Amino acid sequence: GERRLFVERLVLAENEEVQRGVIAEMEPLQRGDFVGIMMAMSGLPVTVRLLDPPLHEFLPDLAEMTGEMSRAEALNSDVSPREQAIFAAVKRLHEANPMLGLRGVRLGILIPELFKMQVRALVHAAIEVRRLGHDPKPEIMIPLVATQRELLHLRETLEEEIAHTLSSTGQSLDIPIGTMIETPRAAITAKRVGDYADFFSFGTNDLTQLTWAFSRDDVESTFLPRYLDLELLPFNPFESLDQDGVGLFVKMASEAARSLRPDFKLGVCGEHGGDPRSIHFFHSVGLDYVSCSPFRVPVARLESGRATIVKSSTSSTA
Repeated sequence: GERRLFVERLVLAENEEVQRGVIAEMEPLQRGDFVGIMMAMSGLPVTVRLLDPPLHEFLPDLAEMTGEMSRAEALNSDVSPREQAIFAAVKRLHEANPMLGLRGVRLGILIPELFKMQVRALVHAAIEVRRLGHDPKPEIMIPLVATQRELLHLRETLEEEIAHTLSSTGQSLDIPIGTMIETPRAAITAKRVGDYADFFSFGTNDLTQLTWAFSRDDVESTFLPRYLDLELLPFNPFESLDQDGVGLFVKMASEAARSLRPDFKLGVCGEHGGDPRSIHFFHSVGLDYVSCSPFRVPVARLESGRATIVKSSTSSTA
């Protein structure tokens, strides 16, 4: 839609001045989105994950464009300057494995103005929601962190932007900044990462892919069905959490975080947040909440309640 076109223009920007102009145009749209969400969620936390997808997802497919350009050349057809610019950008941004490339925190470090814009929009939106008599509780989540240094670097950038924006408005606002734990390294070094995070949210979709060296888009259409038929795997690890492997990362990181602060907020986001078996595991290791797609919410609420009852009953029996 409209936002996709803005990101396309951002990618095609010829210099930083043009890039800043596009980002400035995007800000009111983001602000409007955030106002609507925080109005609906008044009094409840709203966690905003900063832009995570690789930039190439906002551009045409390289193979398709290469074919189109080749056909145009063969037919001596004219190619517009815009099409040439898009093709050049697609080639420049092409990655062999984009899900492990320029996205998440890395994008925020390379193009800090993009994340700073999102943060400004969030702050101004929260102030507007408060002015309208509601109670906004915004939080910021940084995706795909692997080291504490990346988190600290980006956190300092965002905190400076928050302080500057609040100072210019004469308002005060507390905005926790946390991170997703979706790389094995972040899970293993969670105690160090936790020094610079106000909360953790386990991104178990990516954590599963990276732990298993599985590309979900590929394995579910190739060998995974056969593995399940042969009982080499007891279940699809993208549908129900692999507690022995991925679950161990979650448990390790949770314990590390709580050793820093007993009230360290921990949650999970992804499809596992709506899976009954996974929810019981998350409750057993002390996570505070699960987040999932809307159609899974009824099951998630039911199983969260059951998990609490089961744990309470077990504690009483003991």
